[in-house]
Amino acid sequence: MELDAVLAALREPEGAKRALGRFIEENRATFKFDPADEEKRKELCERILNLLEKDINTLCKVTCLEALRILSRDKKVLVPVTTKANMEILMRLAKLDMTENSLEEVSDFPVIVEALKCLCNIVFNSPTAQKLSLDLNLAAMLCNLLKKCKDQQFVEDIKCFDLRLLFLLSLLHTDIRSQLRHELQGLPLLTQALESAFSIQWTDKYKAAEEHDGSPLSLQEADCAIEALKALFNVTLDSWNVHSKNESHEFRYMAAILRHCLLTVGPTEDKTEELHSNAINLLCNVPVSCLDVLISPSTQEETDLKYNGMNMDAIQVLLNFMEKRIDKGSSYREGLTPVLSLLTKCCRAHRNIRKFIKAQVLPPLRDVSNRPEVGTTVRNKLVRLMTHVDLGVKQIAAEFLFVLCKERVDNLLKYTGYGNAAGLLAARGLLAGGRGEHWYSDDEDTDTEEYKSAKPNINLITGNVEEPMPNPLDEMTEEQKEYEAMKLVNMFDKLSRDEVIKPMGVRPDGTMTPLEETVSQYQTNEQDSSDSD
Repeated sequence: MELDAVLAALREPEGAKRALGRFIEENRATFKFDPADEEKRKELCERILNLLEKDINTLCKVTCLEALRILSRDKKVLVPVTTKANMEILMRLAKLDMTENSLEEVSDFPVIVEALKCLCNIVFNSPTAQKLSLDLNLAAMLCNLLKKCKDQQFVEDIKCFDLRLLFLLSLLHTDIRSQLRHELQGLPLLTQALESAFSIQWTDKYKAAEEHDGSPLSLQEADCAIEALKALFNVTLDSWNVHSKNESHEFRYMAAILRHCLLTVGPTEDKTEELHSNAINLLCNVPVSCLDVLISPSTQEETDLKYNGMNMDAIQVLLNFMEKRIDKGSSYREGLTPVLSLLTKCCRAHRNIRKFIKAQVLPPLRDVSNRPEVGTTVRNKLVRLMTHVDLGVKQIAAEFLFVLCKERVDNLLKYTGYGNAAGLLAARGLLAGGRGEHWYSDDEDTDTEEYKSAKPNINLITGNVEEPMPNPLDEMTEEQKEYEAMKLVNMFDKLSRDEVIKPMGVRPDGTMTPLEETVSQYQTNEQDSSDSD
């Protein structure tokens, strides 16, 4: 339908409803618009907003807002929309105010939902609207609407788009993020919204009742939970430490809900993965001292996944999620590093979690005929990541394995080989051996008999037993050996003088240094030793 005809029809409500209805049907899936009609679309936005100010029926309001939502996908036509007066019109329709009045009758709910959808598009696409949201105190009004939704029925869609708009505001404005955290009590409010999405029943202070029938969430419940998780992620950024007993309780309470989230499935496999991915992102913001809530004392009938009497169901979900993301083979930085970072934090701080994960990821070695990076086990997959082209990915994979080995260099080399671990050891100044800075329990790992018998024949660089190779020097004369040695020296000398390579040595503290400095230090030590004699 031509925009001229739509504009002409907007002179009276009934004609507007029919014309806009056709416009909606024709453009429901449109996200790119004809630049030639830009001015007409701007005028259409203004006409729709003028119509929304009049006393029109609910169905006409919904139609106008649906059309405005489609138009607001285009950043270039938002100039007439993003004025204080027009933003206030949409806020009134969305019931965004500071009153304590309950939401109106069910017939008005579609208007509220469509107005919130419009505001989501407008705030996302317009920097002007983002600034106006501060002046209009939009975050406080959204929190107030969320409180009204808490005990109301038939408001899941309202809650979902309220949470989405809070997520967008907290994403685009650090000031609003701080306001939500400190002034508006956003952390407990959003945590309650997350809890209500799962309809959790508590059996103990930080322990939710587990539903043994495993019924999945509805699509609406899953979407609400995901929006709450994303908003909470923004609000809890930089929360690595807690400073009060109340803050500690808030984060432990949140972690208990997130544990329940990990054990919950969505309506589809993709929705479950999205739900768990956002829960993992949020757990990365939870202070490490509060992550012990992920495991809890277990009873016999609860689960078979126990370690030292603790329920490890949630940790197993994290491990399965990690392996699935590795197998996916793409987007490692966004998809894999959060779960690896979370597992590393848990293993470093909580002994039971570390020992449970190590039993699965790094079980006692028996067959060392293949290189550590060859194979289909979780260990093989993680060792392959230690030499990944993405620096962040290989660092976090190596760090995870190092923590599982209690930050002991000899233990790490046993499972990965020196070649795969060299990058981490060089960065940590541990090339000469030793262990990291964190303290771990002194219980020793027990080697299998198969590993003990193969250990003398393991190549320390590759980490596996190799067939003995024939020595090419055996068939050479002394003159040939000397010639080949000098040829090699000359090649290295040329590469060094041309600064193609820089020979390096290792200091006694395990850090790397230019070779000449190492030789000079060695000669000085020799001289000091000779003088003392």
